[in-house]
Amino acid sequence: MPIHLSHRGRGTVENPPNRFERLSVESDDGAWEEIARTDPDFEPRRVRTEFLRDDTRSIITSNASPDIGFSHSLNPYRGCEHGCAYCYARPYHEYLGYSSGIDFESRILVKERAPELLEEELAKKSWRPVPLACSGVTDCYQPVERKLEITRRCLAVLADFRQPVGIVTKNALVTRDLDLLAELVAHGAVKVVLSLTTLDAELASALEPRASRPAARLAAMKALSDAGVPVGVSVAPIIPGLNDHEIPALMEAAAAHGAVSAFGTILRLPYAVKEVFAAWLDRFEPGRKELILNRIREMRGGRLNDTDYGNRMTGTGPLAEQIARLVQISKRRAGLDRPRAPLSAAAFRRRTPGQMELF
Repeated sequence: MPIHLSHRGRGTVENPPNRFERLSVESDDGAWEEIARTDPDFEPRRVRTEFLRDDTRSIITSNASPDIGFSHSLNPYRGCEHGCAYCYARPYHEYLGYSSGIDFESRILVKERAPELLEEELAKKSWRPVPLACSGVTDCYQPVERKLEITRRCLAVLADFRQPVGIVTKNALVTRDLDLLAELVAHGAVKVVLSLTTLDAELASALEPRASRPAARLAAMKALSDAGVPVGVSVAPIIPGLNDHEIPALMEAAAAHGAVSAFGTILRLPYAVKEVFAAWLDRFEPGRKELILNRIREMRGGRLNDTDYGNRMTGTGPLAEQIARLVQISKRRAGLDRPRAPLSAAAFRRRTPGQMELF
């Protein structure tokens, strides 16, 4: 198995070319490995994370996708240091001139003015207080959030406006903001979903290298639930041949730690994510690579990805139907299939930008 010294601690061993660029740079890991074997004093190059300012002028984005459960979202960061090899958001980095591979998890764009922009947009008379998803693309509680607190400051704005929000994360750091979440809970305006892919800490470490380990996510569920915050679990992505057998155990564990709802989605491999994930399989699951890829093809009409609305989240064919039944049965047995009240905007109040500073 190759060492991939330059990518140790990362979720990808690939830096596929940007489909919009003519030139690309490739790292020769074989050369690094050969030098390391012959020179005991060699210090291998490490890919360090860069944090770059994102001067975006708006923070709320909208979508009209019929198979996505929200119409508006906010994302304080672009790129994600969690480094999940399967992340469907990786190709968004190509629009910024970067790659879907190591660039996605090592060049993080930070929206420093996100809280101020959010306050301005919520204050507009044109804003209808529909629920926001935070984040709809990359994780709003990725590691740098511990220092920058951009998500926390956005949450303070949401709490002040009593704006309903649903949070999806795989980082236990979300419990840091229990005080602000409690303010939204009082108005039925918040829900937190923890993404849980596996209960195997070793697999999680390879698949999601800089995200919280499964035990920490379950502990976060319990802490949120104990504080009265509605908690759900996202079993995603479901990777046939790798973690689909864990679906019942994941549902049971989440329910035991306070989750009250659940959903699952099938792995998506858009654009260069195919290459990133295939390379990850080569590195960590070489014996199961073809089995896993063939099962994905079985659910994707012979391809590794299907962009059709309605199919891209679920897949098609007998295997996809079998997994869907397993998800539903597991939800029912864990008590996670009961109807839940939607997020409420009844208490929403429009504030003048800057008004928060007076309180």
